[in-house]
Amino acid sequence: MTPEEKLQSMGLTLPPVPTPVGNYVPYKRDGNTIYLSGQGPRRPDGTFITGKVGRDTTIEQAYGHAKIVGLQLLAAARAAAGGDLGKVEVLRVLGMVNAVPEFGDQPKVINGCSDLFVAVLGERGRHARSAVGMGSLPNQISVEIEAVMRVVG
Repeated sequence: MTPEEKLQSMGLTLPPVPTPVGNYVPYKRDGNTIYLSGQGPRRPDGTFITGKVGRDTTIEQAYGHAKIVGLQLLAAARAAAGGDLGKVEVLRVLGMVNAVPEFGDQPKVINGCSDLFVAVLGERGRHARSAVGMGSLPNQISVEIEAVMRVVG
């Protein structure tokens, strides 16, 4: 199955690539390497999903938010790879979680993105990763994730 077929079988579709809120681009390609700008979870209408994990948002909800960001990152990667998600390999992910100071389950939250990448891309979805806590994130989003990928084949 192609990555697009896997997404369809999971009942998921890639959203449009979000327009950056500033003077930067959603991705930058250097040869076969794709640097994806950090993104926060957006609803279908484009508004951000907000909340501090451990106070306003549960681990399970934030996992879902990270999955939404994963879909957004895959959409940007597909665009960078000339429209073929089958040529994308994930190298590294940095996941940031807007959480209360005593929260310590950042990896469980960012697994929402990592699990999606593996489900859609198989072995090409496995990656190195950091999952860290933040005192705040832009627009009070619950998670922000950036990634480095490459075009293969």
